[in-house]
Amino acid sequence: MTGTNEYCIEARDISVQFPVKSPFHLNRKRGEKKTKLLTAVNHVSLSIRTGETVSLVGESGCGKTTFGRALLRLVNTAPESQILFHGKDISRLDEKHLHPYRAKMQMIFQDPMTSLDPRKTIGAIIAEPLIALHLASGTEAEKKVREAMDMVGLKPDHYDRYPHEFSGGQRQRVGIARALVAHPEFIVCDEPISALDVSIQAQVINILEDLQNRYGYTYLFISHDLSMVRHISDEVGVMYLGSLVEFAPVKELYENMLHPYTQSLMSAIPEPDPIANRNAKRIILTGEVPSPLNPPKGCPFWTRCRQCMEKCAEIRPELRNVGNGHLVACHLIHSDR
Repeated sequence: MTGTNEYCIEARDISVQFPVKSPFHLNRKRGEKKTKLLTAVNHVSLSIRTGETVSLVGESGCGKTTFGRALLRLVNTAPESQILFHGKDISRLDEKHLHPYRAKMQMIFQDPMTSLDPRKTIGAIIAEPLIALHLASGTEAEKKVREAMDMVGLKPDHYDRYPHEFSGGQRQRVGIARALVAHPEFIVCDEPISALDVSIQAQVINILEDLQNRYGYTYLFISHDLSMVRHISDEVGVMYLGSLVEFAPVKELYENMLHPYTQSLMSAIPEPDPIANRNAKRIILTGEVPSPLNPPKGCPFWTRCRQCMEKCAEIRPELRNVGNGHLVACHLIHSDR
């Protein structure tokens, strides 16, 4: 972690909605479908300093991956949303003017087996960004591919082999090499270790940290592994139902978690000591996560919160600074009661 005070990426008021067609509706003509909007990301803002790692955690479906894709301009955002790359607003650039930024922003995908084309060799897979972005071809592309392979610990003779010949950890190294081959500055790591054995996860994390220290990469690290997030992050954001409910420097968050949802997530982290783990107090959430097609009014978490107040169901809490770079959206914290 070799961060600076300069921001590599700034996300301002990011919202993403997807149209969903419902096949059933009582007051509709036969064959007609009603379209509703699913809110995947709801007014999320955060900034990542150059050379640092910001992690996003939360339950599956909370909008973490969609937010990462939005930063890379892979999904459309609301008109008021802004994405700044080194201060340059890239939110509304057309594909022609966005092209120079594509190489500078890459993604490592979650499942290395499904994200790698089984019909292509490892060399061809890693070369994909170079070819698609017209950065290199032929012998020059092969040279860059082999350099990227060496960076992640792949052997030269792996170049002509196929994904099915590799272990999960090796396939993820291929995915990392593919992201690095274009020499990006900002990388979205979308749960890059979730499909791997525990023994391999640490190897992949060590590779990412080593590369960051050597080349100054900036990471958005998306994960549900809270213990690993603590190890790799500079700052951590907690998402729930498309909203950012808490954000803080990693040490501050883990020692002073404030939002009830964050507290429930942290209580689920297993303790290394079996006795301490057995005696640990778990905060078990009741009820189901509300549908993003019909999110609750007020605080998105109030339907499952044990401490909710009357105002929680009516007024959406703002994400406010409580000191030490710690932001939280909760009426309990800001209440004068």
